[in-house]
Order: sequence, then structure tokens, then C-alpha cells
Amino acid sequence: MPIRLRKLVGAILLIALVVTWALLAMALAQSAVIKANGLIEVIYYVVAGLGWVLPAMPLIRWMSRPDAG
Repeated sequence: MPIRLRKLVGAILLIALVVTWALLAMALAQSAVIKANGLIEVIYYVVAGLGWVLPAMPLIRWMSRPDAG
């Protein structure tokens, strides 16, 4: 697959990942367990805010791979 097509597909998948992650994070943030304690809430928002990076890393690595041959 040429790099331009990989970047297009990867960009679409990254947008889908971020939107899905944000919706799930917002839904989970409304739970009573997270709202019960301020410290737990801060930890949750830090993890939820940075957590999408780990699944995105392999996708970005795949996107930036040079063409074969």
C-alpha cells in the first residue's frame, strides 16, 4: 500500500479513535465512583486524557512506514 493511502486511512482511523475514546471517557466520567472522590476524579481525567495515545502509537508507526522497494 502506498504511503499516501496509508496516511489517508490512518488519519480516518485516528479521527474515529479519538471520537470514540472521547465519548467513552465522557460516559464513564458520569459514574458515581469517579464523582465520589476528587483525587480519583483527577486521576481519571489524566488517564482518560492521555490514554488514547497508546492505541494511536502503532497506527501512527504504520502510517509513517516507508514504501517497500
